[in-house]
Amino acid sequence: MASQLKVLAERRQFDPTLVERYRAGHPKPVAQGTFRSLGLGLITGASDDDPAAIGTYAAAGAALGPSFLWVAPLALPMMFAVVYLSSKLGQVAGQGLFGVLRQHYSRWLLYSLLATAVLGNIVEAGADLGGMAAALNVIVPVPITGMVVVLGIFVLSVQVRGYKLIRKIFRWLALALLAYLGSAILAKPDLWSVIRGTLVPTFHFNKTFFAMLVAVIGTSLSAYLYSWQSNQEVEEDISMGRRRLTDRMGTTHDELQHSRRDVALGMIFASLVMYFIMLSTAATLFHAGKREVSTATEAAQALRPLAGNAAGLLFAVGVFGVGFLAVPVMTIGAAFDVCQSFGWKHGLHAKPREAKPFYAMLFVFTVAAIALNFFGINPMKALVYAGIVQGVSTPFLMLLIMLATNNKKIMGRWINKRAINVLGWITLIAMFAATIGLTITLAM
Repeated sequence: MASQLKVLAERRQFDPTLVERYRAGHPKPVAQGTFRSLGLGLITGASDDDPAAIGTYAAAGAALGPSFLWVAPLALPMMFAVVYLSSKLGQVAGQGLFGVLRQHYSRWLLYSLLATAVLGNIVEAGADLGGMAAALNVIVPVPITGMVVVLGIFVLSVQVRGYKLIRKIFRWLALALLAYLGSAILAKPDLWSVIRGTLVPTFHFNKTFFAMLVAVIGTSLSAYLYSWQSNQEVEEDISMGRRRLTDRMGTTHDELQHSRRDVALGMIFASLVMYFIMLSTAATLFHAGKREVSTATEAAQALRPLAGNAAGLLFAVGVFGVGFLAVPVMTIGAAFDVCQSFGWKHGLHAKPREAKPFYAMLFVFTVAAIALNFFGINPMKALVYAGIVQGVSTPFLMLLIMLATNNKKIMGRWINKRAINVLGWITLIAMFAATIGLTITLAM
């Protein structure tokens, strides 16, 4: 941190009082109250439980039953590690992930990671739009491709005209996903099978198991989480008037503690939804011998024990809510990544005329996501495929996050401590191991 301040001081890019502020340990203002943590954490957690995640978890529960439930509690600390380290990087460096990569790593590595991140975001955004259309098709029987276009246009307008306002509304629709908790209980699954499946990991060395494992890891640790979380820390600082990089650099113990609480709440919500979607589909579809989820109607059946004939409506509301949280997160995140990689002005705080490349990227990526739905791929299967794409590509981003947050030139005295380092490296090993297992079983 000191070396960064020295360089910037030589370039006369900051107020001299900045050094004194950090020496004195004066914190940047930290928002108070649990409600704020719940709100921001819920946005991250709900966008992590996007339509691709819902479709993947439903497919996993139907295909593998209660024996796969152990993945949810195992994924929780991994999800926390990914999002917290991304948040910490944004706070300390004062810029997003790809801004840090551009400043400290080689161009070939930057552009390679950029290509995989953008591809993963577009594929998952496209799958989410298709999943949202399929869910709405359960209650409004209109052509899915036509619905995708309408949803895509609306999402684009939301991104340009006020995502921050819209997310305050749609984040509460995400609470409809908690209906899976009630449905799982009312389905009366075998208690012993649930306990054993939750506490005892069961492995099957076959393509189906590893495809579902990679898809679940990929969709719960998606590429957009890495850049989105770091960029939101920057956006929060800018909203407080800290427009210069030097005003945003650095953090305090209080800020990091607040971030840990914020991230933990969001990831607990996401993990609970993951667990009960898998449990409810295991107790209904798997129990009935239905091993594959091909339509949104079939996925909605897991809510029937709670909602009865209104299961389709409840499913559509949940998917619709998280979809409108998640799709902008992915397309905005991809635009952040591109603009940071090339040094272009960007940010939700900027007006379209002030950041033309950023808003042009939003348009291009949203159109690309819409276009993916015209290739005739089954929308529900596309959700699982999107998770697999993310699962294969994100381990490399996690590796860079670990290297960056252990680099003193970037983090100063805020490099990772032992506990978070152990958790981070275990997460990375698990991600690579699942991908290698899938590769081997596909080659068999």
